[in-house]
Amino acid sequence: MKGTTKSIEFLLNWIIKISGYSAIIFVILIFYFLLRAGLPTIGEVSIRNLLSVRWYPIEDYFGLLPLIGGSLIVTIGAALFAIPIGLCTAIYISEVASRRAREILKPLVEALGGIPSVILGFLGILILAPYLRKLLDLPTGLSALTGSILLATIALPTIVSVAEDALDSVPRSYRDGALALGATEWQTIWRVTLPAARSGVLTAIMLGIGRVIGETMAVMMVTGNAAVLPIGLKSLFHPVRTMTATIAAEMGEVAKNSTHYHVLFFIGLILFIISLGINIAASSTMFKQRKRTERILS
Repeated sequence: MKGTTKSIEFLLNWIIKISGYSAIIFVILIFYFLLRAGLPTIGEVSIRNLLSVRWYPIEDYFGLLPLIGGSLIVTIGAALFAIPIGLCTAIYISEVASRRAREILKPLVEALGGIPSVILGFLGILILAPYLRKLLDLPTGLSALTGSILLATIALPTIVSVAEDALDSVPRSYRDGALALGATEWQTIWRVTLPAARSGVLTAIMLGIGRVIGETMAVMMVTGNAAVLPIGLKSLFHPVRTMTATIAAEMGEVAKNSTHYHVLFFIGLILFIISLGINIAASSTMFKQRKRTERILS
């Protein structure tokens, strides 16, 4: 009986190890596949062409700047909307709301994260885009602004959930000490609780931005898909095209192993590196926060 138990424990231990290592192996295989399909771009397309402002693959124009600029302006716009709203919501749920309200609000916020992005894209086309067009008197509602607002909605659940967990992990003694010294509730939140949870809050922001960068369907549906280099704040009200939308829109029609095919994978490689960097930074920050909390509590 004892030998059977040890065998089962040994088997379960190896299954867990294999499952953990498989995640790393999958990431390495994806990176290898992107490298194999994307690196030929460097030999087939000149650097000058890649750094141009025109994306028109039919005539061998593969300028990536409009696509990178479109992704940047939509991501920055989404961050400007999502970060303040997300942090304020997390602070309210963690520090201000009653226990009953917290039990209702947090599941609702997390349920928002479960809505498929294509559904949000439909809502953006049918409701948000026409509303912004009339409100701001724009030629079209399909613009970078619409994409930014929609992506902010997608990033909010991640930012709120992770930031709220970080704020909730701050020891109660910090708040009691600040209140005992005469600080108001808001002074305690702003000068004690929030700085103590700084690492977790930064992690929430980075994970939210990473979610925005990798979004495809919603941004493809509401940004207008115009490969034009955004210049200035006025570009926020004009159609743009992101890197993810370009891959989704053109990969199904491109000839395999063509130059266009390799350039699309090269774009995917750039996105992979950006997303991987953000996630590594977020994981590192979260690990440091956990170690710091354990050190304080001990």
